[in-house]
Amino acid sequence: MPLLDTKHPFFRPAWRRYALVAVSFIWAGVELSYGSQIWAYLCAAIGGFLAWKLIVTWTDPDGS
Repeated sequence: MPLLDTKHPFFRPAWRRYALVAVSFIWAGVELSYGSQIWAYLCAAIGGFLAWKLIVTWTDPDGS
């Protein structure tokens, strides 16, 4: 079972994929502004993973 099922219909609209990536990086900035470096790094790592899976290597499951 993959960590993130990119074939799920929820991820089909591009705006949702970009929003998830943006929210994780924005939250990393919020955590950094409050001085929580560990949580900021964790959120940024999640954002990087989401960006890689949902934007860089995204393939449409239906091929359209």
